[in-house]
Amino acid sequence: MRKVTAMILAGGQGTRLGVLTEKIAKPAVPFGGKYRLIDFTLSNCVNSGIYRIGVLTQYKPHVLTKHIGIGKPWDLDRKDGGVTILPPYVGSNESEWYKGTANAVYQNLEFIEESDADYVLILSGDHVYAMDYNDLLDFHILKGADGTIACMEVPLEEASRFGIMVTDLDGRIVEFQEKPEKPKSNLASLGIYIFNYDFLKKVLEEDERNERSSHDFGKDIIPRIVRENLGKLYAFKFEGYWKDVGTIKSYWESNLELTSPLPPLNLHDPNWKFFTHTEEMPPSYVSPTAEVMNSIISEGCEVYGKVENSVLFQGVIVEEGSHIINSIVMTKTFIGRNCYLENVIVAENVVIGKNVKIGVGEDKKNKYDPRVYSGLITVIGMDSVIPDNVTIGKNCVIGVDVTPSDFESRVLESGGYIFHRR
Repeated sequence: MRKVTAMILAGGQGTRLGVLTEKIAKPAVPFGGKYRLIDFTLSNCVNSGIYRIGVLTQYKPHVLTKHIGIGKPWDLDRKDGGVTILPPYVGSNESEWYKGTANAVYQNLEFIEESDADYVLILSGDHVYAMDYNDLLDFHILKGADGTIACMEVPLEEASRFGIMVTDLDGRIVEFQEKPEKPKSNLASLGIYIFNYDFLKKVLEEDERNERSSHDFGKDIIPRIVRENLGKLYAFKFEGYWKDVGTIKSYWESNLELTSPLPPLNLHDPNWKFFTHTEEMPPSYVSPTAEVMNSIISEGCEVYGKVENSVLFQGVIVEEGSHIINSIVMTKTFIGRNCYLENVIVAENVVIGKNVKIGVGEDKKNKYDPRVYSGLITVIGMDSVIPDNVTIGKNCVIGVDVTPSDFESRVLESGGYIFHRR
């Protein structure tokens, strides 16, 4: 029997998602109508028969920890194995934050040793994909590898955005390029690794002693193994669906892809189920006067207006006369009468008043952070309240906990921003 322990890196802040991660860790960001990002990695583990899982948390972990709980939705509430939340190690005298992805695993080597694992699967908790990790493990064992990295071929013009693997004819990695200007390959790392435990432990202990290291798998561990030829490292080519939803645009696009007649990722595949922990809600209600086209309408929704090419999460209410286009509206958001939303991401527990227009007008560069907010998409943070009769342009950002008193005007021009005055 092959003994595998999975370590899910779930402590990331996800700064490129802007206000969507101001209150929660990136792996806890909602996705696809009723899921959170970490659900995909957890579901891949149990579908692959891996039931010993450590979730390494750090940045604002409360929502994530509550969501995972004891792991019951994923059949991980087990006495032998199951899921364990692993915050930064607390010693007798002080608490030490994880210094990097490699340090996070290093601090939890004792947890891995307790499982008597032969292999350690290192995973990110913030990607959307379906993968049978047994295929990766079979390849790893067949090659007699010390470590194997799951990779995907990407267009050469996009390769500079990734860590790139250069391999020989047998698939062994001979060079690693971190976001190269002139990539020698189009084989991009997916941030999914499997290692022989003894080899991983040795490498992590050596890295921990290196004061010049940032203690990161992508920046330090992988390049050093290749550069110093410390072990046999192979690239496993993955040909399924995998998506990094680390930017506002990619997050928006990935959600809306699910509304197509043949979505690239089937969330309802009976042979590869995705599990989640959600609140019990009644079936959705679509009124006789409502119009719903090419959209996902989740449990507990009430739709009295018009919804096109959009994703409504659980418990969303769209009042009569409102029109939602190309938008993502998260759990328990209320949209009042006669509103118009186009190309908008609305976070959880938002209240939008009557006669509100969002995503209208000409596009302008965002004045707050154009690196994060771009592509015509307006983003509204959690727990905000938009007052009646407000018009918000394209490429705007409304922060978390915004109240009606934060609006100095009834018009926010494209590229503008409003944050709560504390």
